[in-house]
Amino acid sequence: MQPTHITDTNFRITIGGPNCAQPYSASIYNISAMSFGALSANAISALNKGAAAGGFAHDTGEGGISRYHRQGGGDLIYEIGSGYFGCRAADGSFDVEKFAAQAVDPQVKMIEVKLSQGAKPGHGGLLPASKISPEIAEARGVPMGIDCESPAAHPAFSTPLEMMAFLGQLRARSGGKPVGFKLCIGHRREFMCIVKAMLETRIVPDFIVVDGKEGGTGAAPLEFANHVGMPMVEGLTFVHNALLGAGLRDQIKLGAAGKLLTAFDIARVLAIGADWINSARGFMFAIGCIQAQPCHTNRCPVGVATQDKLRQRAIDVDDKAARVTRFHANTMCALSEMTAAAGLMHPSDFLPRHFLTRLRDEQMITGDEAYPSMPEGFLLRAEPDKHGDLIRWNRARAESLTPFD
Repeated sequence: MQPTHITDTNFRITIGGPNCAQPYSASIYNISAMSFGALSANAISALNKGAAAGGFAHDTGEGGISRYHRQGGGDLIYEIGSGYFGCRAADGSFDVEKFAAQAVDPQVKMIEVKLSQGAKPGHGGLLPASKISPEIAEARGVPMGIDCESPAAHPAFSTPLEMMAFLGQLRARSGGKPVGFKLCIGHRREFMCIVKAMLETRIVPDFIVVDGKEGGTGAAPLEFANHVGMPMVEGLTFVHNALLGAGLRDQIKLGAAGKLLTAFDIARVLAIGADWINSARGFMFAIGCIQAQPCHTNRCPVGVATQDKLRQRAIDVDDKAARVTRFHANTMCALSEMTAAAGLMHPSDFLPRHFLTRLRDEQMITGDEAYPSMPEGFLLRAEPDKHGDLIRWNRARAESLTPFD
Protein backbone atom coordinates (compact mmCIF):
# COMPACT_ATOMS: atom_id res chain seq x y z
CA MET A 1 0.00 0.00 0.00
CA GLN A 2 1.42 3.36 -1.08
CA PRO A 3 -0.86 6.27 -0.06
CA THR A 4 -0.68 9.45 -2.12
CA HIS A 5 -0.89 13.09 -1.09
CA ILE A 6 -3.70 15.17 -2.64
CA THR A 7 -3.57 18.94 -2.17
CA ASP A 8 -6.36 20.08 -4.52
CA THR A 9 -9.80 18.78 -3.55
CA ASN A 10 -11.63 20.72 -6.26
CA PHE A 11 -12.32 17.59 -8.29
CA ARG A 12 -13.81 18.42 -11.69
CA ILE A 13 -14.73 16.84 -15.01
CA THR A 14 -15.49 18.35 -18.42
CA ILE A 15 -18.95 17.62 -19.81
CA GLY A 16 -19.52 18.14 -23.52
CA GLY A 17 -19.03 15.94 -26.57
CA PRO A 18 -17.59 16.78 -30.00
CA ASN A 19 -20.76 18.64 -31.06
CA CYS A 20 -20.85 20.80 -27.94
CA ALA A 21 -19.60 24.36 -28.45
CA GLN A 22 -19.64 25.31 -24.76
CA PRO A 23 -18.41 22.37 -22.65
CA TYR A 24 -18.81 22.74 -18.89
CA SER A 25 -16.17 22.10 -16.24
CA ALA A 26 -18.32 20.60 -13.47
CA SER A 27 -17.62 19.53 -9.93
CA ILE A 28 -18.00 15.79 -9.44
CA TYR A 29 -20.57 16.52 -6.68
CA ASN A 30 -23.56 18.77 -7.42
CA ILE A 31 -27.05 19.63 -6.18
CA SER A 32 -29.67 17.33 -7.67
CA ALA A 33 -32.97 18.44 -9.19
CA MET A 34 -35.38 20.12 -6.75
CA SER A 35 -37.87 22.64 -8.11
CA PHE A 36 -38.89 26.01 -6.81
CA GLY A 37 -42.45 25.22 -5.79
CA ALA A 38 -41.50 21.91 -4.28
CA LEU A 39 -38.92 23.84 -2.22
CA SER A 40 -39.36 27.27 -0.71
CA ALA A 41 -37.86 30.51 -1.98
CA ASN A 42 -35.43 30.65 0.94
CA ALA A 43 -34.38 27.03 0.35
CA ILE A 44 -33.65 27.67 -3.33
CA SER A 45 -31.78 30.88 -2.48
CA ALA A 46 -29.63 29.15 0.12
CA LEU A 47 -28.81 26.22 -2.18
CA ASN A 48 -27.86 28.43 -5.11
CA LYS A 49 -25.87 30.91 -3.06
CA GLY A 50 -23.99 28.01 -1.47
CA ALA A 51 -23.31 26.47 -4.89
CA ALA A 52 -21.95 29.78 -6.17
CA ALA A 53 -19.56 30.10 -3.23
CA GLY A 54 -18.43 26.48 -3.49
CA GLY A 55 -18.04 26.30 -7.28
CA PHE A 56 -20.52 23.51 -8.00
CA ALA A 57 -23.76 23.28 -9.98
CA HIS A 58 -27.40 23.51 -8.97
CA ASP A 59 -30.02 21.57 -10.96
CA THR A 60 -33.18 23.67 -11.21
CA GLY A 61 -35.60 20.76 -11.19
CA GLU A 62 -38.44 20.78 -13.70
CA GLY A 63 -40.12 23.86 -12.18
CA GLY A 64 -38.21 26.37 -14.30
CA ILE A 65 -35.64 29.03 -13.45
CA SER A 66 -36.99 31.27 -10.69
CA ARG A 67 -35.80 34.67 -9.54
CA TYR A 68 -34.27 32.87 -6.53
CA HIS A 69 -32.10 30.71 -8.77
CA ARG A 70 -30.86 33.85 -10.51
CA GLN A 71 -30.21 35.91 -7.37
CA GLY A 72 -27.62 33.47 -6.03
CA GLY A 73 -25.53 33.54 -9.21
CA GLY A 74 -24.64 29.85 -9.00
CA ASP A 75 -24.17 27.66 -12.06
CA LEU A 76 -27.48 26.15 -13.21
CA ILE A 77 -28.43 22.90 -14.89
CA TYR A 78 -31.74 23.79 -16.54
CA GLU A 79 -34.03 20.78 -16.26
CA ILE A 80 -36.92 20.49 -18.72
CA GLY A 81 -39.71 18.16 -17.71
CA SER A 82 -42.87 17.18 -19.54
CA GLY A 83 -44.64 20.35 -18.33
CA TYR A 84 -42.03 22.53 -20.13
CA PHE A 85 -42.07 25.07 -17.31
CA GLY A 86 -40.30 28.25 -18.31
CA CYS A 87 -40.47 27.27 -21.99
CA ARG A 88 -44.17 26.50 -22.24
CA ALA A 89 -46.78 27.68 -24.73
CA ALA A 90 -50.27 28.59 -23.54
CA ASP A 91 -51.57 25.11 -24.44
CA GLY A 92 -48.78 23.38 -22.48
CA SER A 93 -46.67 22.46 -25.50
CA PHE A 94 -42.96 23.18 -25.88
CA ASP A 95 -42.09 26.73 -27.02
CA VAL A 96 -38.63 26.74 -28.57
CA GLU A 97 -38.29 30.54 -28.54
CA LYS A 98 -39.02 30.74 -24.82
CA PHE A 99 -36.52 27.93 -24.29
CA ALA A 100 -33.82 29.75 -26.25
CA ALA A 101 -34.35 32.90 -24.20
CA GLN A 102 -33.76 30.92 -21.00
CA ALA A 103 -30.97 28.67 -22.24
CA VAL A 104 -28.61 31.33 -23.60
CA ASP A 105 -28.33 32.94 -20.15
CA PRO A 106 -24.65 32.60 -19.11
CA GLN A 107 -25.74 31.28 -15.69
CA VAL A 108 -27.22 28.21 -17.42
CA LYS A 109 -24.39 25.75 -18.04
CA MET A 110 -26.21 22.58 -19.16
CA ILE A 111 -29.66 21.47 -20.37
CA GLU A 112 -31.23 18.31 -18.92
CA VAL A 113 -34.40 16.70 -20.27
CA LYS A 114 -36.19 14.78 -17.55
CA LEU A 115 -37.69 11.55 -18.84
CA SER A 116 -38.42 10.13 -15.39
CA GLN A 117 -37.23 10.31 -11.79
CA GLY A 118 -36.47 7.68 -9.21
CA ALA A 119 -39.22 8.75 -6.83
CA LYS A 120 -42.03 8.06 -9.32
CA PRO A 121 -40.88 6.79 -12.74
CA GLY A 122 -43.60 6.94 -15.37
CA HIS A 123 -45.97 8.81 -13.07
CA GLY A 124 -45.82 12.53 -13.85
CA GLY A 125 -46.29 15.15 -11.16
CA LEU A 126 -48.69 17.63 -9.64
CA LEU A 127 -48.13 20.89 -7.77
CA PRO A 128 -51.34 21.71 -5.89
CA ALA A 129 -52.96 25.07 -6.58
CA SER A 130 -52.58 25.90 -2.88
CA LYS A 131 -48.79 25.95 -3.27
CA ILE A 132 -48.72 28.10 -6.43
CA SER A 133 -47.66 31.63 -5.55
CA PRO A 134 -47.28 34.53 -8.02
CA GLU A 135 -43.53 33.82 -8.06
CA ILE A 136 -44.06 30.15 -8.95
CA ALA A 137 -46.54 31.11 -11.65
CA GLU A 138 -43.93 33.54 -13.02
CA ALA A 139 -41.16 30.91 -13.10
CA ARG A 140 -43.31 28.18 -14.60
CA GLY A 141 -45.44 30.24 -16.94
CA VAL A 142 -48.71 28.86 -15.55
CA PRO A 143 -51.88 30.50 -14.18
CA MET A 144 -52.61 30.71 -10.47
CA GLY A 145 -55.52 28.95 -8.82
CA ILE A 146 -55.21 25.78 -10.89
CA ASP A 147 -53.28 22.58 -10.07
CA CYS A 148 -50.05 22.51 -12.08
CA GLU A 149 -49.62 19.15 -13.80
CA SER A 150 -46.60 17.51 -15.43
CA PRO A 151 -47.76 14.75 -17.80
CA ALA A 152 -46.27 11.28 -17.46
CA ALA A 153 -44.84 11.51 -21.01
CA HIS A 154 -43.36 14.33 -23.10
CA PRO A 155 -45.78 15.83 -25.64
CA ALA A 156 -42.85 17.03 -27.82
CA PHE A 157 -41.72 13.51 -28.80
CA SER A 158 -43.02 9.96 -28.66
CA THR A 159 -40.27 7.84 -30.27
CA PRO A 160 -36.51 7.53 -29.67
CA LEU A 161 -35.80 9.10 -33.06
CA GLU A 162 -38.00 12.09 -32.25
CA MET A 163 -36.30 12.38 -28.88
CA MET A 164 -32.85 12.61 -30.48
CA ALA A 165 -34.10 15.32 -32.84
CA PHE A 166 -35.47 17.19 -29.80
CA LEU A 167 -32.09 16.98 -28.03
CA GLY A 168 -30.37 18.22 -31.17
CA GLN A 169 -32.75 21.18 -31.33
CA LEU A 170 -32.06 22.06 -27.69
CA ARG A 171 -28.30 21.96 -28.25
CA ALA A 172 -28.55 24.21 -31.30
CA ARG A 173 -30.88 26.78 -29.70
CA SER A 174 -28.88 26.93 -26.46
CA GLY A 175 -25.76 28.03 -28.30
CA GLY A 176 -24.10 24.63 -28.16
CA LYS A 177 -24.29 23.98 -24.42
CA PRO A 178 -24.13 20.39 -23.12
CA VAL A 179 -27.50 18.66 -23.52
CA GLY A 180 -28.53 15.37 -21.94
CA PHE A 181 -31.34 13.56 -20.21
CA LYS A 182 -32.23 12.02 -16.86
CA LEU A 183 -34.12 8.79 -16.27
CA CYS A 184 -34.78 6.00 -13.84
CA ILE A 185 -34.34 2.72 -15.68
CA GLY A 186 -37.49 0.63 -16.09
CA HIS A 187 -37.65 -1.68 -19.11
CA ARG A 188 -34.01 -2.07 -20.11
CA ARG A 189 -34.97 -2.72 -23.73
CA GLU A 190 -36.47 0.79 -23.91
CA PHE A 191 -33.13 2.36 -23.03
CA MET A 192 -31.55 0.30 -25.79
CA CYS A 193 -34.12 1.73 -28.19
CA ILE A 194 -32.79 5.18 -27.28
CA VAL A 195 -29.19 4.02 -27.80
CA LYS A 196 -30.10 2.66 -31.25
CA ALA A 197 -31.63 6.05 -32.08
CA MET A 198 -28.32 7.71 -31.13
CA LEU A 199 -26.50 5.46 -33.56
CA GLU A 200 -29.04 5.96 -36.35
CA THR A 201 -29.32 9.75 -36.09
CA ARG A 202 -25.73 10.37 -34.98
CA ILE A 203 -27.17 12.78 -32.42
CA VAL A 204 -25.47 11.81 -29.18
CA PRO A 205 -26.31 13.46 -25.86
CA ASP A 206 -23.43 14.98 -23.93
CA PHE A 207 -24.54 13.33 -20.69
CA ILE A 208 -27.06 10.99 -19.10
CA VAL A 209 -28.09 11.10 -15.44
CA VAL A 210 -29.20 7.75 -14.00
CA ASP A 211 -31.61 8.26 -11.11
CA GLY A 212 -32.15 5.39 -8.70
CA LYS A 213 -35.49 4.36 -7.26
CA GLU A 214 -34.09 5.14 -3.79
CA GLY A 215 -34.71 8.89 -4.19
CA GLY A 216 -37.79 10.94 -3.40
CA THR A 217 -39.42 13.16 -0.80
CA GLY A 218 -42.56 12.89 1.27
CA ALA A 219 -44.52 14.14 -1.75
CA ALA A 220 -43.75 11.00 -3.80
CA PRO A 221 -46.42 8.27 -4.12
CA LEU A 222 -45.46 5.68 -1.50
CA GLU A 223 -45.84 2.57 -3.67
CA PHE A 224 -43.80 4.14 -6.47
CA ALA A 225 -41.06 5.32 -4.11
CA ASN A 226 -40.81 1.88 -2.54
CA HIS A 227 -41.23 -0.48 -5.47
CA VAL A 228 -41.13 1.06 -8.97
CA GLY A 229 -37.95 1.55 -11.00
CA MET A 230 -34.44 0.11 -10.90
CA PRO A 231 -32.09 0.86 -8.00
CA MET A 232 -29.28 3.25 -8.77
CA VAL A 233 -26.37 0.78 -8.72
CA GLU A 234 -28.07 -1.71 -11.03
CA GLY A 235 -29.39 1.04 -13.31
CA LEU A 236 -26.02 2.77 -13.58
CA THR A 237 -24.21 -0.51 -14.27
CA PHE A 238 -26.68 -1.37 -17.01
CA VAL A 239 -26.46 2.07 -18.71
CA HIS A 240 -22.66 2.02 -18.50
CA ASN A 241 -22.49 -1.40 -20.15
CA ALA A 242 -25.13 -0.61 -22.78
CA LEU A 243 -23.16 2.44 -23.89
CA LEU A 244 -19.95 0.41 -23.87
CA GLY A 245 -21.64 -2.24 -25.98
CA ALA A 246 -22.78 0.35 -28.52
CA GLY A 247 -19.38 2.03 -28.68
CA LEU A 248 -20.72 5.33 -27.27
CA ARG A 249 -19.43 5.36 -23.71
CA ASP A 250 -16.44 7.59 -24.47
CA GLN A 251 -18.75 10.27 -25.95
CA ILE A 252 -21.23 10.48 -23.05
CA LYS A 253 -20.62 11.45 -19.43
CA LEU A 254 -22.71 9.64 -16.81
CA GLY A 255 -24.16 11.24 -13.69
CA ALA A 256 -25.76 9.26 -10.88
CA ALA A 257 -28.32 10.14 -8.21
CA GLY A 258 -30.16 8.23 -5.50
CA LYS A 259 -29.46 8.59 -1.75
CA LEU A 260 -25.79 9.48 -2.30
CA LEU A 261 -24.54 11.49 0.66
CA THR A 262 -21.09 10.46 1.83
CA ALA A 263 -17.59 10.33 0.39
CA PHE A 264 -17.81 6.53 0.35
CA ASP A 265 -21.09 6.71 -1.59
CA ILE A 266 -19.39 8.90 -4.20
CA ALA A 267 -16.29 6.71 -4.48
CA ARG A 268 -18.34 3.53 -4.85
CA VAL A 269 -20.52 4.95 -7.61
CA LEU A 270 -17.59 6.48 -9.51
CA ALA A 271 -15.95 3.05 -9.43
CA ILE A 272 -18.84 1.33 -11.21
CA GLY A 273 -19.20 3.81 -14.05
CA ALA A 274 -20.39 7.27 -12.98
CA ASP A 275 -18.44 10.40 -13.91
CA TRP A 276 -20.15 12.64 -11.37
CA ILE A 277 -22.75 12.54 -8.60
CA ASN A 278 -25.89 14.57 -7.91
CA SER A 279 -27.32 14.72 -4.40
CA ALA A 280 -30.63 16.16 -3.24
CA ARG A 281 -30.89 14.58 0.21
CA GLY A 282 -27.44 15.65 1.42
CA PHE A 283 -27.90 19.28 0.48
CA MET A 284 -31.44 19.30 1.91
CA PHE A 285 -29.96 18.15 5.22
CA ALA A 286 -27.48 21.02 4.95
CA ILE A 287 -30.31 23.58 4.83
CA GLY A 288 -32.20 21.99 7.70
CA CYS A 289 -34.44 19.18 6.37
CA ILE A 290 -35.39 16.78 9.19
CA GLN A 291 -37.30 14.29 6.99
CA ALA A 292 -40.62 15.06 8.66
CA GLN A 293 -42.19 14.23 5.24
CA PRO A 294 -45.22 16.55 5.09
CA CYS A 295 -43.72 17.90 1.83
CA HIS A 296 -47.02 17.79 -0.08
CA THR A 297 -49.04 19.57 2.64
CA ASN A 298 -47.35 23.01 2.56
CA ARG A 299 -46.67 22.59 6.28
CA CYS A 300 -42.95 21.74 6.35
CA PRO A 301 -41.87 22.47 9.95
CA VAL A 302 -38.41 23.73 8.96
CA GLY A 303 -39.32 25.93 5.98
CA VAL A 304 -37.69 23.78 3.29
CA ALA A 305 -40.67 22.33 1.38
CA THR A 306 -43.34 24.99 1.82
CA GLN A 307 -44.60 28.20 0.25
CA ASP A 308 -45.88 29.48 3.61
CA LYS A 309 -44.09 32.81 4.17
CA LEU A 310 -44.09 32.39 7.94
CA ARG A 311 -42.65 28.87 7.84
CA GLN A 312 -39.97 29.93 5.33
CA ARG A 313 -38.57 32.31 7.93
CA ALA A 314 -37.05 29.23 9.62
CA ILE A 315 -34.34 29.36 6.94
CA ASP A 316 -31.70 32.05 7.35
CA VAL A 317 -30.43 32.21 3.78
CA ASP A 318 -26.88 33.38 4.52
CA ASP A 319 -26.40 30.85 7.33
CA LYS A 320 -27.78 27.93 5.32
CA ALA A 321 -25.83 28.93 2.18
CA ALA A 322 -22.62 28.76 4.20
CA ARG A 323 -23.64 25.31 5.45
CA VAL A 324 -24.26 24.15 1.86
CA THR A 325 -20.78 25.34 0.85
CA ARG A 326 -19.15 23.67 3.86
CA PHE A 327 -21.03 20.41 3.32
CA HIS A 328 -19.69 20.19 -0.23
CA ALA A 329 -16.15 21.18 0.78
CA ASN A 330 -16.00 18.75 3.70
CA THR A 331 -17.40 15.91 1.58
CA MET A 332 -14.75 16.56 -1.06
CA CYS A 333 -12.07 16.66 1.64
CA ALA A 334 -13.23 13.29 2.98
CA LEU A 335 -13.27 11.91 -0.55
CA SER A 336 -9.70 13.12 -1.15
CA GLU A 337 -8.53 11.36 2.02
CA MET A 338 -10.20 8.13 0.95
CA THR A 339 -8.73 8.47 -2.56
CA ALA A 340 -5.24 9.10 -1.18
CA ALA A 341 -5.52 6.16 1.22
CA ALA A 342 -6.25 3.92 -1.78
CA GLY A 343 -3.07 5.15 -3.49
CA LEU A 344 -4.95 7.11 -6.16
CA MET A 345 -4.69 10.73 -7.33
CA HIS A 346 -8.28 11.45 -8.39
CA PRO A 347 -11.63 9.89 -7.38
CA SER A 348 -12.24 8.98 -11.02
CA ASP A 349 -9.36 6.50 -10.67
CA PHE A 350 -11.48 4.23 -8.48
CA LEU A 351 -12.29 0.91 -10.15
CA PRO A 352 -14.73 -1.84 -9.15
CA ARG A 353 -11.85 -3.98 -7.88
CA HIS A 354 -11.17 -1.42 -5.15
CA PHE A 355 -14.40 -2.44 -3.41
CA LEU A 356 -15.64 -5.67 -1.89
CA THR A 357 -19.27 -6.81 -1.82
CA ARG A 358 -20.62 -9.34 0.65
CA LEU A 359 -22.28 -12.19 -1.22
CA ARG A 360 -23.27 -14.19 1.84
CA ASP A 361 -22.18 -14.45 5.47
CA GLU A 362 -18.84 -16.10 4.78
CA GLN A 363 -18.13 -14.96 1.23
CA MET A 364 -17.08 -11.66 -0.30
CA ILE A 365 -16.42 -10.82 -3.94
CA THR A 366 -14.72 -7.88 -5.63
CA GLY A 367 -16.71 -5.16 -7.35
CA ASP A 368 -15.61 -6.25 -10.81
CA GLU A 369 -17.08 -9.68 -10.11
CA ALA A 370 -20.34 -8.20 -8.84
CA TYR A 371 -20.63 -5.48 -11.50
CA PRO A 372 -18.45 -6.46 -14.48
CA SER A 373 -17.80 -4.05 -17.34
CA MET A 374 -18.63 -5.50 -20.73
CA PRO A 375 -16.27 -5.30 -23.73
CA GLU A 376 -16.38 -2.19 -25.88
CA GLY A 377 -18.68 -2.73 -28.89
CA PHE A 378 -19.94 -6.18 -27.86
CA LEU A 379 -23.52 -5.36 -28.86
CA LEU A 380 -22.44 -4.18 -32.31
CA ARG A 381 -20.50 -7.41 -32.78
CA ALA A 382 -23.52 -9.45 -31.56
CA GLU A 383 -21.49 -11.18 -28.86
CA PRO A 384 -23.71 -13.16 -26.45
CA ASP A 385 -23.54 -12.22 -22.76
CA LYS A 386 -24.78 -13.77 -19.54
CA HIS A 387 -26.93 -10.76 -18.63
CA GLY A 388 -29.29 -11.00 -21.61
CA ASP A 389 -28.27 -7.61 -23.00
CA LEU A 390 -27.84 -8.90 -26.54
CA ILE A 391 -31.36 -10.38 -26.46
CA ARG A 392 -32.76 -7.00 -25.41
CA TRP A 393 -30.63 -5.26 -28.04
CA ASN A 394 -32.04 -7.46 -30.79
CA ARG A 395 -35.60 -6.68 -29.60
CA ALA A 396 -35.00 -2.91 -29.54
CA ARG A 397 -35.64 -0.53 -32.41
CA ALA A 398 -35.06 3.19 -32.84
CA GLU A 399 -38.49 3.84 -34.38
CA SER A 400 -40.52 2.94 -31.32
CA LEU A 401 -40.31 2.07 -27.62
CA THR A 402 -42.73 -0.82 -28.08
CA PRO A 403 -41.30 -4.31 -28.76
CA PHE A 404 -41.76 -5.58 -32.29
CA ASP A 405 -42.14 -9.26 -31.36
